[in-house]
Amino acid sequence: MTDRSNAAVLVLPQAGTVGARKILPMLLWVAALAIPTFAPGYTPLASQIVVMILFALSLDLLVGFTGIVTLGHAALFGAGAYTAGIMALRLTNDPLITALSGMAVAALVGLVTGSCMLRTKGLAFLVLSLAAAFMLHELANMATSVTGGDDGLQGVSFAPLLGVFEFDFRGQTAFYYSLACLFAAFLLVRRVVNSPFGWSLRGIRENDGRMRAIGCPIYRRRLAAYVISSALAGLAGALQAQITQFVALRSLSLELSGDVLIMLILGGAGRLYGAFVGVPLFMFAQDLLAKEDPANWYLGQGVILLVMTLFVPGGVLGLVERVRRSLGRGGRR
Repeated sequence: MTDRSNAAVLVLPQAGTVGARKILPMLLWVAALAIPTFAPGYTPLASQIVVMILFALSLDLLVGFTGIVTLGHAALFGAGAYTAGIMALRLTNDPLITALSGMAVAALVGLVTGSCMLRTKGLAFLVLSLAAAFMLHELANMATSVTGGDDGLQGVSFAPLLGVFEFDFRGQTAFYYSLACLFAAFLLVRRVVNSPFGWSLRGIRENDGRMRAIGCPIYRRRLAAYVISSALAGLAGALQAQITQFVALRSLSLELSGDVLIMLILGGAGRLYGAFVGVPLFMFAQDLLAKEDPANWYLGQGVILLVMTLFVPGGVLGLVERVRRSLGRGGRR
């Protein structure tokens, strides 16, 4: 009788933990749907956060699951944004067509640049990713007649979504549309990382020499992951262009690449929901620091990043996991 009771004590918390892991994300998605109803004034900001979460999620597939660290990811975001904006001005302003076109062009850019860069790794890859981003940035800056140059792509407008829902100043259509795209992208990434292909990416991240020894096509797997990530980054860029109806040259900048990498580090790379945690934390902290000290807010941001890197290397979600494990070990004692 005593043994059975002890077994029940050990099993039930584990079952409860698994249930909480499934229920909590569902509650978060439901809470997000309620933002325009209960906090309508924050809807435009929430749309920006959703777009950046999608962008960070695309980067997580590279950094967190494949072990590819890049500082040129904004090149793919900008490719999607400029594609959507230019198409809206010159061809069609249908949101779905321009979004899919942004994905396709970003995936193509990822395929072309990745096929060259991924033959290297480490510092060499990092330098090449920077070079590719700088080249696209300067091309967009020089092609003033097409991209608007330093002034950005202005006068962009998009037709109602599905011919019914207009992009208005309240931002409800933009928010629900962006959230739906994020949810679809999340399901795709979750399926990818939990598939045999995803587990092979983890193996490449941990020990590519051993994976090569067992016959895994390292280069092709890394390139496939890079193209998928590029397409999702392009989708985020296209959504940004549609929501703001403007495309700035900053969408191709090193600053944006650095920001999204910081967001991912804050939340925790390689955990799927790291982007969902890190992006809001970064954006709210950035807003707060800018209000407190507009001239020196980068100093506060640097301190936060330094503390997180030194003392919370796994990000917020990594810290939560360590606390949960320590509490679990304490309970078993």
